[in-house]
Amino acid sequence: MAATTLPLLAGGLSCAKSYSVRSTPNPNHRRSILFNSAPTHFNRGSNQLNFILNCPRASTASGDTDIAEEVSSTVTFANDDATDSTLFVIQARNRIGLLQIITRVFKVLGLTIERATVEFEGDFFTKSFHVTGSDGKKIEDAENLERIRMALMEAIDGGGSDTFGGLMQASGRGVVVNKSVPGLESLGERRAKAEKMFGLMDGFLKNDPMSLQKDILEHVEYTVARSRFSFDDFEAFQALSHSVRDRLIERWHDTHQHFKKQDPKRLYFLSLEFLMGRSLSNSVINLGIRDEYAEALSQLGFGFEVLAEQEGDAALGNGGLARLSACQMDSLATLDYPVWGYGLRYQYGLFRQIIVDGYQHEQPDYWLNFGNPWEIERVQVSYPVKFYGTVEEKTSNGVRYNVWTPGETVEAVAYDNPIPGYGTRNAINLRLWAAKPSGQYDLESYNTGDYINAIVDRQKAEAISNVLYPDDRSYQGKELRLKQQYFFVSASVQDIIRRFKDVHDNFDEFPDKVAFQINDTHPSLAIAEVMRVLIDEERLDWKRSWEIVCQTCSFTTHTVNAEGLEKIPVDLLGSLLPRHLQIMYDINHHFMEELKRKIGQDYSRIERMSIVEEGVVKSIRMANLSIICCHIVNGVSRAHFELLKTRVFKDFYDLWPQKFHYKTNGVTQRRWIVVSNPSLCCLISKWLGTEAWIRNVDLLAGLREHASNPVLQQDWRMVKKINKMRLAEYIETLTGVKVSLDAMFDVQIKRIHEYKRQLLNILGIVYRYDCIKNMNKSDRKKVVPRVCIIGGKAAPGYEVAKKIIKLCHAVAEKVNNDADVGDLLKVVFIPDYNVSVAELVIPGSDLSQHISTAGHEASGTGSMKFLMNGCLLLATADGSTVEIIEEIGAENMFLFGAKVHEVPQLREKTALGVSLQFIRVVRMVRDGYFGFKEYFKSLCDSLDDDKDFYLLGADFSSYLEAQAMADREFVNQDNWTSMSILSTAGSGRFSSDRTVEEYAKQTWGIEPCKCPF
Repeated sequence: MAATTLPLLAGGLSCAKSYSVRSTPNPNHRRSILFNSAPTHFNRGSNQLNFILNCPRASTASGDTDIAEEVSSTVTFANDDATDSTLFVIQARNRIGLLQIITRVFKVLGLTIERATVEFEGDFFTKSFHVTGSDGKKIEDAENLERIRMALMEAIDGGGSDTFGGLMQASGRGVVVNKSVPGLESLGERRAKAEKMFGLMDGFLKNDPMSLQKDILEHVEYTVARSRFSFDDFEAFQALSHSVRDRLIERWHDTHQHFKKQDPKRLYFLSLEFLMGRSLSNSVINLGIRDEYAEALSQLGFGFEVLAEQEGDAALGNGGLARLSACQMDSLATLDYPVWGYGLRYQYGLFRQIIVDGYQHEQPDYWLNFGNPWEIERVQVSYPVKFYGTVEEKTSNGVRYNVWTPGETVEAVAYDNPIPGYGTRNAINLRLWAAKPSGQYDLESYNTGDYINAIVDRQKAEAISNVLYPDDRSYQGKELRLKQQYFFVSASVQDIIRRFKDVHDNFDEFPDKVAFQINDTHPSLAIAEVMRVLIDEERLDWKRSWEIVCQTCSFTTHTVNAEGLEKIPVDLLGSLLPRHLQIMYDINHHFMEELKRKIGQDYSRIERMSIVEEGVVKSIRMANLSIICCHIVNGVSRAHFELLKTRVFKDFYDLWPQKFHYKTNGVTQRRWIVVSNPSLCCLISKWLGTEAWIRNVDLLAGLREHASNPVLQQDWRMVKKINKMRLAEYIETLTGVKVSLDAMFDVQIKRIHEYKRQLLNILGIVYRYDCIKNMNKSDRKKVVPRVCIIGGKAAPGYEVAKKIIKLCHAVAEKVNNDADVGDLLKVVFIPDYNVSVAELVIPGSDLSQHISTAGHEASGTGSMKFLMNGCLLLATADGSTVEIIEEIGAENMFLFGAKVHEVPQLREKTALGVSLQFIRVVRMVRDGYFGFKEYFKSLCDSLDDDKDFYLLGADFSSYLEAQAMADREFVNQDNWTSMSILSTAGSGRFSSDRTVEEYAKQTWGIEPCKCPF
């Protein structure tokens, strides 16, 4: 008799291995499903889920008898010296539901089934269970063995009698046994029913083109509700996405069942921003079925790439920090770490940037207008989040505790987004919270006829998760921002603690099972919230709660100057979160007392390190709170770490040097090469002879030995040309500007900010234009043609950044329409820059500029994406660029500008002695050469010697020299291509895989938990 996989039944126990059933083999039984998950959880009311065990009447040789009648059953046990488990052999008459009853008995008694077999013999079966005790070893005590045997006998022969029912009550899970099922079934019928059930549960969705086509068409008809004979590209995309999501959910369920079974320490990644971009291509590549889907769609008359373009970006973040979070989630899934991500489901993402006459205008990003096929709404997973109100001290049994009575309550509803890993079965979860009105009605308002205010209050509740980054220049904006932060933190902490309490009842185990990652100061309210829950709701004492928080929380800061650190006005915090303000004051009091004992009466330093900042506006310093409470404080590059030690958090570093670490940020090669640059991906795999580099990115270093190979160089240039063609077509479609593929594509795409110095780039373009205009025709023939591409959004209230965007368009208008210049210089501004645009622009770039003033970029992950795609970097020695220089060599980059230690000295000088070239180009703008003279006046004034804070004038000469060096190298295409290959070869160190592995080992203390195939 062959063995097939039998899954555990609902309500089952923690098992190390699957059961075996001795029966006819079924080739479709490929899936071992573990039904040992906790019941579906509701925020209110009972959280028990009753499982109905339908027990039919059993058929015997002499006639039909009820299962409650006495039957001949035996239970024996044995301890074999050769194994680490105890064998229980059960022989009984077969009936549906009996296997579940037996497994529940083992669970209630605290035993674990390591493996089991089932053999059918006529009307009876023999079930063999290898079990271990709570210590993971065999059961040696004879009295315990007999007690287990008797419990099994009572459960089997009782058939769900009162004895068994009482035993089940001890488990805390409701089990209802229905004994009054009419009708008789033969052994063959029962067996067929059982095998059908197992067959239905035990197979994965198939991934051959025919099965994929069938699934897509079913979703067209039953999910999208369109005729399968008439549907357009967008409807096809919707059906395709739901088909992919079905396969994601399979892995997602199995992964979390496996996590629950293994009960590892889990990481909870808290971030207010996740810039996920599009999910379709990334998902099918990580699932390993991209080609199968492409073939299936082709036979249906659709192109995969065409449908992928139908997807909008999930723009739930702004800039590098948000995209970093998304990359890290991809790496955490790929490396099999047990992780949950938490964030907010913004109704409107980062604004859409519209350019009208060169000016930026903002429009809401209605990214959810047509739904999000990747998310699963969990209406049954919701938590109340409280605001305002009063705090009362009460006493119970001589113990004082605080009760927070809220003035307003909203509901946080969960939306889950599966994140698949590459080359693994694991798929982790990103849970986003949406604010909904509380189920409590304002009866007083309704009763008094004040319907309008009641409705307005409900709309205010929903507004909490409406907008990413509300304008916080007003009190109302600050309040909404704080509401967002606490709403997100409160719902996440409730969910995390609920999950812990499902399995554990002792909070001493909490640090061994939970790690909080606080991504910048936005989620730092989690510290006070965990303290509040432990003290006020779980009734732990202060010391124990404090120890738990300090052991579980770690903090990563992305700030490079103290002025940029988040502060919350005390008046606002006390009004919105009165209990949390009390807790913060208590934390600060304990810290101040400890600090005085350590450093004495240095009041100036004590004031700087205090959580509470005194001043015109009394505020809470959230970074100080995070540093004091977290066991690890991480910077995001080595250069950033030095700034934290010596400038930003020097006082804290001197006190706790052991707390401070750095993990250089990284990006995922799966998104930034495999998805965005498939041609380069194939070329790399061909020359390395393996695709293993997609998971083990260090293998990219193997390209170094081929960098001078003319065959690889020719193929490399062809890949670059293909990508430039795609980008050129996009530019022409979007802006109407036609560009030459022979030109160097010189790119700077990132958030518009003064310290990122897009203005320096534009002034460099003005200088190049001025030079070309003053050349004779013979000299112009020697000019390396350039296409200068700039993209990025300015914050809605950031007027200087908006003027920089307008200047870029004014220069572009002049240059692109000058017949003297022609194809020697083109200037393009790409509007509404996002992840999907980056996936197109980065592979087609020859040169990328990362030119922030030294000491102002914490890390800079943009440079890493370009590096992976073989784009050469023109950069200052800032952020992670310092480490890139070490990895690929300064000779393969174009470096310029003042170093970090030189910047303060240059700022102290009253006259910087800027170059004549700089003075000339600024005067061209100031005098109205590009129009809008008055509009740009303030921009030019900011570049005067005493106002040039970001040192554009000081760095301009060396910037022009670096640009000239890039021109010279571009002429020698063999050398340029070699430098490009070496850039990709040296990019492995800057993968987010390496980053999260360092975090896992050095900060979070988590281990991989790989879901078996």
